[in-house]
Amino acid sequence: MGKTSEAGKSILLSVAEMSRADAITIASGTPGEKLMEAAGGAIARQIEKRWRPAPCVVLCGPGNNGGDGFVVARHLRKAGWEVTAALIGPVERLKGDAALNAKRWDGEVVPLASAALEGCALVVDAIFGAGLTRPLAGKARAAIEAVNARELPCIAVDMPSGVQGDTGEALGAAPRCALTVTFFRKKPGHLLLPGRLLCGEVVVADIGIPVRVLDEIQPAAHENTPVLWRAAFPWPKATDHKYSRGHVIVGGGPEMTGAARLAARAALRAGAGLVTIASPPRATPIYAVYMPGVLTAAIANRKAFAELLADPRRNAVLLGHGYGVNAATRAHVLAALAADKRSVLDADALTVFEDRPEDLFSAVRGACVLTPHEGEFARLFPPQGDKLSRARNAARKSGAVVVLKGFDTVIAAPDGRAAINTNAPPELATGGAGDVLSGLIVGLMAQGMAPFDAACAAAWLHGEAAAAFGPGLIAEDLPDLVPGVLRSLKGETG
Repeated sequence: MGKTSEAGKSILLSVAEMSRADAITIASGTPGEKLMEAAGGAIARQIEKRWRPAPCVVLCGPGNNGGDGFVVARHLRKAGWEVTAALIGPVERLKGDAALNAKRWDGEVVPLASAALEGCALVVDAIFGAGLTRPLAGKARAAIEAVNARELPCIAVDMPSGVQGDTGEALGAAPRCALTVTFFRKKPGHLLLPGRLLCGEVVVADIGIPVRVLDEIQPAAHENTPVLWRAAFPWPKATDHKYSRGHVIVGGGPEMTGAARLAARAALRAGAGLVTIASPPRATPIYAVYMPGVLTAAIANRKAFAELLADPRRNAVLLGHGYGVNAATRAHVLAALAADKRSVLDADALTVFEDRPEDLFSAVRGACVLTPHEGEFARLFPPQGDKLSRARNAARKSGAVVVLKGFDTVIAAPDGRAAINTNAPPELATGGAGDVLSGLIVGLMAQGMAPFDAACAAAWLHGEAAAAFGPGLIAEDLPDLVPGVLRSLKGETG
């Protein structure tokens, strides 16, 4: 893929894009039969690596997924497995490469039904692929529900039947798989909930699709890994000084002071040269004793905040954490955006625009990141649709990069680029973790990192730091875990 070859490893393909990749490959001279043979063979090899030969049932659907299943059955039988193929409908209805591989299978073919599972120790789910758009029903659903009820090890071909490849949505029912083998590139549904939990381990198999097809398809979604943003990471240079590393203003609320303190520490750990917590005068003493490296500013009114923004060296602003849903918060957000500061807005800075979100969107002109959880997101944007589509639409509508948080955090840019974060452990479900994430984002933006890159990098650093700590994590632990993650990252960049 040329200059984007490294980043190409993290690319996600939609169902339609994967169909194009297949079509381009076939049109270039590789028969579909060869791709199907490679796919089925790859699945069989992954199964043989993990399980010993045992009675196995391959559940085959009426399309190409079913054709893949017949190839799997043939390879496993050749390796000494006892294999039964269970097919929806008569063999005579199969077409193309699926029909060809059904004819090559000389073993038993039984109707796909729950009864086909009797005596089996392992199931291959080759019923439907990632493009399914309707809920599982009838015999297919009954068979899948029986697989789950019997807790049989299940291996999915491409995607667990019932999981939509673009959204991760479970349509009616889906198997809980131990392994999913997909081809060429992952799809969003492998990473988005609940699909991510239903897939089990995901292996991407090379079946002969050339990487160059990505240049023609131009996909815009990625799994969030350092290959996306590592080259843009703002490592300190010998000529840097504290002002060249950026000066962050963190808005501090009068009562919930922990939020701003966590964010400020995270911004410093991300490399910001200076951080000032700006707060009402009565709260300033609390922030002043927090840590010597954080500056404080008493903001008695809107004019004082405007004066703070007037210094061009203060180039980045984080607002919203414990700030209050009031007129002052609204005014400070609009002032920061009008001053063209690199801005990160979260919590109260979003909720305050619930009644008139267009006021916020029309004020976004430059580098801006919104970091809502699902509740805050629903106050500003329509909640309909899958998570990836909702985040993309929100970024397009607002003009800002949107970080829609969760176990499957989605980062979306106004131009359609998107990344799905996958390294966040469940331990991040703790109060204050979001404040640390916002602090990391604004700290990187203060150093000149582009908003989308900064949001992706911060989400990944956040997840890695949490995973390094493990059980018992609280938000206060996170900022001081970041340097270890950065050391590893820099070593890899090397």
